[in-house]
Amino acid sequence: VMLQMEMVLFVCLVLLMCVFSQEPSSKVVADRYAVFWNRTNAKFHRGDYHIDVCINDYLDVYCPHYEDTVLEERTERYVLYMVNYDGYSTCDHTAKGFKRWECNRPHSPNGPLKFSEKFQLFTPFSLGFEFRPGREYYYISSTIAENGRKTCLKLKVFVRPSNSCVKTIGVHDRVFDVNDKVDNTLEPRDICDAHLPLLLQDFLSAHLLALLSCLPV
Repeated sequence: VMLQMEMVLFVCLVLLMCVFSQEPSSKVVADRYAVFWNRTNAKFHRGDYHIDVCINDYLDVYCPHYEDTVLEERTERYVLYMVNYDGYSTCDHTAKGFKRWECNRPHSPNGPLKFSEKFQLFTPFSLGFEFRPGREYYYISSTIAENGRKTCLKLKVFVRPSNSCVKTIGVHDRVFDVNDKVDNTLEPRDICDAHLPLLLQDFLSAHLLALLSCLPV
């Protein structure tokens, strides 16, 4: 009987967590921005490529990718660095810069390599980076072109202040560059998936009734 009571309490607890997970306050609406990191991207040509993000948004960096018929020496490869403003303005990663990603598989059989950055206040991962609202962050890469001239690709990311990042679930009418913004992501903050709570509730409710029927009257 005690074991059955413990199972009932556990099922009730999980059911309540899934119910509350559907409340708007328990989810975060995150926007995703795509940047195609190659020298044919016209947005890099002026040298002022930038995006504005909010905390919990994502940056998706797509590396150059080619068909197998393209010779290796004609492909682009990059090492991307996160740097300070001086490194950004001079395209120099050696001063207070660190390696972030490496685009080194131009013929990847699974399509272009993609690296994602989540702009979060805190991270439990050693390779993660923590961001602060109201600050700018800088990414650069540098290669030597065939003509001997240095080609610098650089991106500036501004993390908007929290008071300008109020997002309402189901309403995404703020102005974005449609070539950069990919989609919206709804992130639950607990263990219940945002698309499954209703099915899970039905499942747990059925098992709860079955367990209760087994208890002595």
